[in-house]
Amino acid sequence: MVRRTVLGMLDAVFVPADPPRAGRLALYGDLAAAGEQSDGTVDLVLPRGSTVRRTTVPARLLSMPELLARLTAPDVDSDGWATSWAAWRAAGLAGLVLIGRGRLVPDHSPEGYGAWRVAPLDPIDRAWLRNLSAAMPAYGHALPIEGTRPVRLVDPEQLVRAFWDALADSIVRTPAAAVATRPGAAPFAATDPTALIGSSSWLDETALAEEAGARLVLRIEPPELAEETFRGVLQLRSGLDPSLLVDVADMWNAPAAVLTALGERAETDLLLALRRGARVWPPLGAALRDAAPEEVGIDDVALEELAEGSSELEGAGIEVLWPTDLFAGELAVRGSVATPTPGAITGPDFSLNDLVAFRWRPTLDGQDLTEAEVGALAEAKRPMIRMRGRWIRVDQDIVRRLRNGSTRKLTGAEALGAALTGTIDVDGELVPFDADGSLAAMLARLRTAEEPAPFTDPVGLRATLRDYQRRGVAWMAQLANLGLGGCLADDMGLGKTIQVIALHLQLERRGPTLVVCPSTLLGTWEREFERFAPDVPTRRYHGAGRTLSDIAPDEVVLTTYGVVRQDHRVLGEVPWGLVVADEAQHAKNPLSRTARALRTLPSATRIALTGTPVENRLSELWSILDWSAPGLLGTLDRFRHDVAVPVERFHDEEATARLARVTRPFLLRRRKSDPGIAPELPQKSERDVVVPLTVEQATLYQAVAKETLAKIEEAEGIARRGLVLSLLTQLKQVCNHPAQFLHEPGPLERRSGKLAALDELLDVILAEGESVLIFSQYVEMCRLIEAHLAARQIKSLFLHGGIGVRKREQLVADFQSGAAQVFLLSLKAGGVGLTLTQATHVVHYDRWWNPAVEDQATDRAYRIGQDRPVQVHRLVTENTLEDRISTVINAKRDLADAVVGSGEAWLSELSDSELTELVELSTTPAKSGSASAYNPSAVGKSGG
Repeated sequence: MVRRTVLGMLDAVFVPADPPRAGRLALYGDLAAAGEQSDGTVDLVLPRGSTVRRTTVPARLLSMPELLARLTAPDVDSDGWATSWAAWRAAGLAGLVLIGRGRLVPDHSPEGYGAWRVAPLDPIDRAWLRNLSAAMPAYGHALPIEGTRPVRLVDPEQLVRAFWDALADSIVRTPAAAVATRPGAAPFAATDPTALIGSSSWLDETALAEEAGARLVLRIEPPELAEETFRGVLQLRSGLDPSLLVDVADMWNAPAAVLTALGERAETDLLLALRRGARVWPPLGAALRDAAPEEVGIDDVALEELAEGSSELEGAGIEVLWPTDLFAGELAVRGSVATPTPGAITGPDFSLNDLVAFRWRPTLDGQDLTEAEVGALAEAKRPMIRMRGRWIRVDQDIVRRLRNGSTRKLTGAEALGAALTGTIDVDGELVPFDADGSLAAMLARLRTAEEPAPFTDPVGLRATLRDYQRRGVAWMAQLANLGLGGCLADDMGLGKTIQVIALHLQLERRGPTLVVCPSTLLGTWEREFERFAPDVPTRRYHGAGRTLSDIAPDEVVLTTYGVVRQDHRVLGEVPWGLVVADEAQHAKNPLSRTARALRTLPSATRIALTGTPVENRLSELWSILDWSAPGLLGTLDRFRHDVAVPVERFHDEEATARLARVTRPFLLRRRKSDPGIAPELPQKSERDVVVPLTVEQATLYQAVAKETLAKIEEAEGIARRGLVLSLLTQLKQVCNHPAQFLHEPGPLERRSGKLAALDELLDVILAEGESVLIFSQYVEMCRLIEAHLAARQIKSLFLHGGIGVRKREQLVADFQSGAAQVFLLSLKAGGVGLTLTQATHVVHYDRWWNPAVEDQATDRAYRIGQDRPVQVHRLVTENTLEDRISTVINAKRDLADAVVGSGEAWLSELSDSELTELVELSTTPAKSGSASAYNPSAVGKSGG
């Protein structure tokens, strides 16, 4: 690992040496502050007062290997570097680029050592050298020229050339090179200085070539007739005046001024260039055998080699000029599928399950070729073909594809995915893809679905949808009309549930709807249908005795992921019109039993609901969309290879763009902060999250109720009131968690419906980057939740009545600053005197039956200074004491304030029969009261 230093206080200058690789880059200045130690000195010309003087300064002398390590270090940051160091780093990187292009020639140093130089330099390279030299500050070339008075500095261009030569002479000399080279090559492979013996003549020839005054140009001339061959005309371009270009045939009779511009060694330049070029492209060797070479013949094989390898000739210093119109025509081949012309029917003409034939579609400049042209192209025997009045280079891959044709069949989903991205994978290569016929019609309708037509709330919906909710329903309905599905990925609180209810009403004539959700949300879905679409028949397919007999065409069936795993064959026998997967991240593992079972359910339309379509890996998105739009993203292995790995590991922008294009019509992702949504949201929305009891909770609940009710029947007065209040407390503790009632530290997992529902909520809230307050009236329950969150590695803060003022203020400050996203508060301790506007969610883990106390706690987040909507989630255990009292409070809030404003005392006045009816664990859901008139502020209740 290269040690990083603070170079902002240092300057740099290159000090040449013989041999070149012995040169050093000297760092000078405040070495100690930069973490560097001096290991030598350097003579420089530096300012002193109003003049400059030679001075010797301590320096850190970087050898070429050390400098290479710093130049290529991945963590180098250019901010704050001295200007001279930045200039030398730029020069070094430029030198590495030239060396990487093969700009290397052997040479001998002034002392007679074998050395490597950066050469040849073409006009572009020389311009680069001039620009780098012009940008070099004086501190970067502050070396004195010996024997000058007044003292002068070394020319920066000369110094940069010497620097490049030092890099070249160093970078090729490795221990392996010194061993592997043949005898006599040690001067150019060994790291120790090695003198040359008898090699100066050919090295001088190489040097002459590098410093050539003229550069060889090969101008390609096409034949007049198709059966004739191409020819290459030899030309020379002046190094002094690059605009001067002379045919070699005319060089001997050229005016003196032209010959002067070409240089005295023009003939030598020509012969040396031909010799170098023949090593790369052998046809140039024929010109060497001609006493006065003027041109070379180019047969079909040589033409193809030249077309493929002209860049290698450029690297040898030979410019290739093709006729401007030779490659003007772009011959390409695109993929397509044979689909029928769309008919005049309202349903989809194209199905994802269709099998369609893949075919090649050759084009010239974007225009389809005629059948005759395709035939001529398929039979082409040479690398160029004359077509439409011009020469076109023939791509042999295109010829091969046209000759072989294609027997490949695509599914409709594969074809649609290719049409959306505009590309298709053929033998590991992405080729352009065109849609036509019914596929093109499907594509056009999909694009209109992204901006759906105005939508009217369906008949039977007891609610008024917001505009963005209407757009969501219209989008899902358009997908359904096309025989497709999708993923509605709205943030929590935007009302995904009510949009699905409206969609069911819109599609109810097409068959029954199946909603699959976590068990903690069954009750919530049932209550929401009852509230917003009371005329829709709804049943739960869950628990003992579940049945699917006599399903009505417009019925909604609610079930859980666990039941789908067990009963997928039974559920698969029903022709569902719509299947909805709520909290679809439960099926994010495509290899899980849950995901596999979901795929077996037949449905005209599949809709996935989730606030987090991607939590950790793109394979999660694949799993959700492969269920809702099967085959669209291809196989999982292909998706990982083509998309997931390039995007996740290499941040491939092209792969990211392809994924966005193919998923956009099928994934509707909206956030509460979106400009078109935020103004429509209520400042505070509330909902009850109705959760089931676990088997353990139900057993404890019934046992406690039975035992205590028996005692209450025999008690009177204060004793009876005490027993009633004790019963209520115990039942609420059982509803919270058996561990709270039994005063156990754990285990906590899978024992409480409320804790499972809290986990579901937190997964979404935290994934969306938001913060939450969790209230309980029991400190013990807060401690259990705190331990549970710690086990899940979720950081939380906890405030209760036993915490002093200073610590309390610190906790509030920590939460407001974002130190933790979860804040646990006991209801009485957290109910007053706090401002916690960092939270956009409030969870009441248990109900305090005085609405004013709950509201006071909620207002810790929803108060002055809060500029975001706040969502309130009240956890209520289904068919229990909590459920019945919650119904009373929610149905008549004003009356509840008057009746239960004193908390639980009013319950102690109930008769024995009333009390029994209140606390018994029934199987009949509590009615949600008079919520038939929809209140817009309740949209947040609709399945965030």
